[in-house]
Amino acid sequence: MSTEPTPPRLRATTALPRLSAATAPPSPGGRVRPPAQGIVHLGLGNFHRAHQAVYTEAALARDDGDWGILGVASRSAAVAEALRAQDLRYTVAEISPDGTRYTVPSVHTDAIVAARDPERVVAAIADAATRIVSLTVTENGYTYHPATKGLNLDHPDVRHDLAGGAPRSTIGQIVRGLQRRLHTHGSPVTVLSCDNLNTNGEHTRRLVLEFAEHLPRGGDDNLTSWIAASVAFPTTMVDRIVPATTDRHRLEVARDMGYEDQVPVVAEPFSMWILEDHFAAGRPAWEAGGAVFSDQVDRYEQLKVRLLNGTHSLIAYLGALSGAGTIPEAVSLSFVEAAARQVLRREYLPSVEVPDGVDPAAYEEQLFVRWRNSALGHRTRQVGSDGSVKLRERIPHPALRFRANGRMPDLLALTTAAYLSCLAPLDGFDPGPHAREMQDQARQWLTVLAAEAASGVDLARRALADRRLLGDEVAGWDAFIARTGELVDVIRRHGPEAGAADAMGGAR
Repeated sequence: MSTEPTPPRLRATTALPRLSAATAPPSPGGRVRPPAQGIVHLGLGNFHRAHQAVYTEAALARDDGDWGILGVASRSAAVAEALRAQDLRYTVAEISPDGTRYTVPSVHTDAIVAARDPERVVAAIADAATRIVSLTVTENGYTYHPATKGLNLDHPDVRHDLAGGAPRSTIGQIVRGLQRRLHTHGSPVTVLSCDNLNTNGEHTRRLVLEFAEHLPRGGDDNLTSWIAASVAFPTTMVDRIVPATTDRHRLEVARDMGYEDQVPVVAEPFSMWILEDHFAAGRPAWEAGGAVFSDQVDRYEQLKVRLLNGTHSLIAYLGALSGAGTIPEAVSLSFVEAAARQVLRREYLPSVEVPDGVDPAAYEEQLFVRWRNSALGHRTRQVGSDGSVKLRERIPHPALRFRANGRMPDLLALTTAAYLSCLAPLDGFDPGPHAREMQDQARQWLTVLAAEAASGVDLARRALADRRLLGDEVAGWDAFIARTGELVDVIRRHGPEAGAADAMGGAR
């Protein structure tokens, strides 16, 4: 599951009041207090508070309703405690080179910690007032097996939950809540994934049903049939760059707003939310905030996961290896921009069915404007973290299209090589501080492989073929594995710029 940041205390500068209901600016719709709860949101991180909560604020400003959000942090109590101390208010700072715009959403009804109070999480999901259970728990929070896409029955949290313990996993929390819901009142509900997973609605539905089928005593037949009939799992695509909050951001909020906020969030001005309009018990008027309800969510998802996220990963890894601490710094390196444009246009775009009305060239330019937002300072270490999960969602499909056409996706191989160089540097190669700070569940075993590998080609074989880093189909593609390994060796001997030049030369 996701982890929430621990907000450091502001250094004392001047005596400022703390953000609260009394010191916050008024809600856009003139509301004095948050609405009654209708949504339980799992994953009380920065992205949720800068995205779904902002859309909900806009929806309630237009149409009043019982759509307040109970925010559920997974394990860390820092954000939840800070929010409660601030009357559940926090500041959203939209940062661009043109300046900063501040808003203070007022949509959360409470903030709790699942690890401390799992029973309350289950009860909240089961509550008849809850009509949507939404999630931003990152790819790792779904406890699925990357190779099969099914529930990871070997995950310790899943084993614990299926044995009858108070649920620790996100899927376990949802299923236990649905089970109680069925046996108390049986009213329908929507489970709304807002994470970067292919067909995230279907993916979540499959995991929920699989967990229900593995419950003790052979499962609950009524539960699985009721879920199939009464629980909606819309597919969504979310997009907004939301960097980690720093103490500098807190000080800027204090300077500009005149109060102390321990848990502000910063974000770019751009925001997008595409949803399948399939809800079992109603929904807020999120379109008031700019959300788009479409029957082409899968196309928008391809556009984002590959063109944006996939290219973003390459920028982060090449940038970190070059000493760039932020994405704008990385994009300012001419070879990084050239490699990013080439992987986007030549290797990702051919695999995407572009949504109606979207101009790919204009979309590309918009992405580079966003990535150059130096005021935002999105860090390469943050974008590059969890690549072992993210790259599985981004690389295999477009890469295998090249294989079917008898061609080599050199820039996708470069992305994989740069990732390996950051997370599992070979003996004698220093990836730099930004790469060393990337978090990844695979780092430990990748480090072991790197220590045993005689070369980049050997490392790529061990990681991609033996350990199936990018899945079974890529594991059987010897030429791609060899090309990845060659580029690892080029990066190790001559640096990331030489690796990018080699890949771009091969792609011509």
